[in-house]
Amino acid sequence: MIDAPAASARMGAARRISRAARTLPDRAFGLLLLVPAFVFLGLFTVKPLIGSVISSFSNRAGDGFTFGNYAALADDEVFLRSVTNNLLFSLITVPVSLGLAMFLAVLLHRNLRGRGFLRAGTFAPAILPVVAIAVIWLYFYQPNIGVINGLLGSVGLPTPDWLGDPALVLPSLMAMMVWKEAGFFMIFYLAGLQAIDPELEEAARMEGAGPWARFWRVSFPLLMPTTLFAGIVALSDSIKTVDFVFVMTQGGPNNASSLLLFYIYKVAFAQHWPQYAAAISLVVIAALVVLAVVQIRFVDRSIHYR
Repeated sequence: MIDAPAASARMGAARRISRAARTLPDRAFGLLLLVPAFVFLGLFTVKPLIGSVISSFSNRAGDGFTFGNYAALADDEVFLRSVTNNLLFSLITVPVSLGLAMFLAVLLHRNLRGRGFLRAGTFAPAILPVVAIAVIWLYFYQPNIGVINGLLGSVGLPTPDWLGDPALVLPSLMAMMVWKEAGFFMIFYLAGLQAIDPELEEAARMEGAGPWARFWRVSFPLLMPTTLFAGIVALSDSIKTVDFVFVMTQGGPNNASSLLLFYIYKVAFAQHWPQYAAAISLVVIAALVVLAVVQIRFVDRSIHYR
């Protein structure tokens, strides 16, 4: 049974709040609505960031101020190797993922039979758990019973140890990253293509432009805002990669697949040195901010906003 007095009291309180909201200026009311978001942002982003800054200037015992954590970075061979690996990883996976995503979006934007099924299949890797993807590809890369070496051996080709060879382990992780990311960014490009006015392409077709000219002169420039957004997200993802490395290689062999976030994890939890891990984290965050700003400045010149 409904408690009538309690229900009446709640309705009265709601009316009072509504009247108070109407008397507030729009700007003040908008700021009031943002208060919960600011609280969560402060608790889970700003507070940990401040704690990391303080920790990065503390010695290993945690009881003294020092710049030694940052000075040690220049002499840390594993850190420098991780930086090199991550730069190479990002320089290859980001453009390849975006290029493949754009190609798939253009292909699946056409009126193909089974287009919905193809779109779902292409996007499927993006929604799979990362650990599950790592386990699947770990089976693919097995030197003796793996799918890839099984196919290579069946046609008489060499069967390398994909994750045990220092020269092959990083390219192997790159291939898996591209496979996972391309389907995710394909959705954004597909949405961008669907937002383009069909009359623009029709006008280009009437002018005698072929498919490649229509894409390069019409679709590609109008997809630049999507490319900017996807590029920043893909760059961030490439530097935040840790799950694949943790499950498949543990940074080996000989640190050939050690990436920055995995090295931060090792320093913080395996070596029990959170102060040094905080210093590395802040350097990585600063590098990401700089790269994002440069990316925005560079790509923004080629963007056609509507």
